[in-house]
Amino acid sequence: MSSTIVLITGANSGIGFATAKVIACASEVFHVIIASRSLEKAKSAMSEIEAAGIKGHLSTLQLDVTDERSIEQAVALVTQKFGRLDVLVNNAGVGSREPDVKSRFQRCMDTNVIGPVLVSAAFRPLLLKSQKPYSIYVSSVMGSMAKSSDPNSPTYRGMPNGEAYRASKAALNMVALQESIVFSSTALKVFAVCPGFVRSNLRGPSEEARSGWGKAGDPQVSGETILSVIQGERDADVGRFVHADGVYPW
Repeated sequence: MSSTIVLITGANSGIGFATAKVIACASEVFHVIIASRSLEKAKSAMSEIEAAGIKGHLSTLQLDVTDERSIEQAVALVTQKFGRLDVLVNNAGVGSREPDVKSRFQRCMDTNVIGPVLVSAAFRPLLLKSQKPYSIYVSSVMGSMAKSSDPNSPTYRGMPNGEAYRASKAALNMVALQESIVFSSTALKVFAVCPGFVRSNLRGPSEEARSGWGKAGDPQVSGETILSVIQGERDADVGRFVHADGVYPW
């Protein structure tokens, strides 16, 4: 049986880690590549997932989405080992509410927008070698223009200095939409996915921030949403902005 090769960026913690675990536990058909800026953290994440018992396979990859050389080396390694890629999950992301406006916008745009654009462009030739390729961008409802402009929406008002993160996710949504349109004549299926408000390092390393001040849910739900996409259960929504229970407006 041919494996389904899945690469997840930022997979050493949070949503990426939970997604890697959910997919690796789902079926023996999956080979999940845990990509992280730190190879040691990737290996630690792999060991933790393996200890829980999995059906599929895992490997690690050093990949910093803000470093073009790192991306090039990652592509070379995946090409050498697998010769193709079936699923690319652009999950790596940051949040920044630091006081300096340029710094927070630069950080969010570099990691949340430019990084995924470069990673997707670099890995796309490998994706297009797959019979059923999926390109998934982990976004946020905070980037939905429609929801953010609705006074009745919970996302209408964000946190102070939170506009950089929101703008980066709105931009990422456009990247996903354009990729879907440009490659609509190929087998590539593109999705933007909102993982929901779950435990993550995105808000900061403290327990208070990770737990969303006690309000964040289990990131396993996020992993299950992404699993449903790569298993073809959401193919009717290809090219759209999906979440666990439906589709968000752009």
